[in-house]
Amino acid sequence: MLTNLINGISLGSVYAIIALGYTMVYGIAKMLNFAHGDVIMIGGYMAFCTTSYLGWPVVPSILFAVVVCTILGIVVEKLAYKPLRNATSLAVLITAIGVSYFLQNAALLIWTSNPKAFPNLVASIPSIELGGVRIANTAIVTVIANLIIMVALTLFTNRTKMGKAMKAVSEDKGAAQLMGINVDRTISLTFAIGSGLAAIAGVLLCSAYPTLMPTTGAMPGIKAFTAAVFGGIGSIPGAMLGGILLGIIEIFAKAYVSTQLSDAIVFAVLIIVLIVKPTGLLGKKVSEKV
Repeated sequence: MLTNLINGISLGSVYAIIALGYTMVYGIAKMLNFAHGDVIMIGGYMAFCTTSYLGWPVVPSILFAVVVCTILGIVVEKLAYKPLRNATSLAVLITAIGVSYFLQNAALLIWTSNPKAFPNLVASIPSIELGGVRIANTAIVTVIANLIIMVALTLFTNRTKMGKAMKAVSEDKGAAQLMGINVDRTISLTFAIGSGLAAIAGVLLCSAYPTLMPTTGAMPGIKAFTAAVFGGIGSIPGAMLGGILLGIIEIFAKAYVSTQLSDAIVFAVLIIVLIVKPTGLLGKKVSEKV
């Protein structure tokens, strides 16, 4: 049971890091970037190519993946989402799905559909024994990375000028613009941070489950969105809590119920939570001003 709990926290930490990207973009830009899961895949391929083909060390490879995904997030926002700033939610949703399929097919053309064996980039970190249970190095790194990212984002949004600008834009774009805040630049920065986090999540995910292909980010992206809604979309602590709980539920469902039904159980729990608390576990009800 302890092993399943540790595996659940590890998997949930990956979901939490991905969910942070979803929740930041939605909280500030009020749009759902369903191409976010495919940015995870691009980050995985960048790290794979630099380590396997170019022989780069681990840290430069991860940093390169973060930089590429950060630039990709900015480009996608500028080309696909900025022109739709005042469009309907349906138009943005369809565009996001289109961007997702574009990234998947681009990866398919470049790297083909053959699965790649992803190297364990944290192999140099030793595993530890706790109460007779072996905790894998990937689980240790994933949980620590999740905690560091969570604390860093919280400090960034609460203590820095740009972080406060993000909070202002999330509250009221028009009022923020009147106060001299560059709304477009703030939204672009949000996409950049979310995409950079997706690269880290991609590396951690592929290190724990070492198979990389063009559809690698699809299901984790959907589950991370579920985690963001579960915890309360727009809430950074909610994304972390939702991700970890979702990972634990999934691992325990696979261990004690059925591997085939685990995904159904995860989404069923989400439905029950939203029926009881529609804003999610840590979400706040916001009244519309008229």
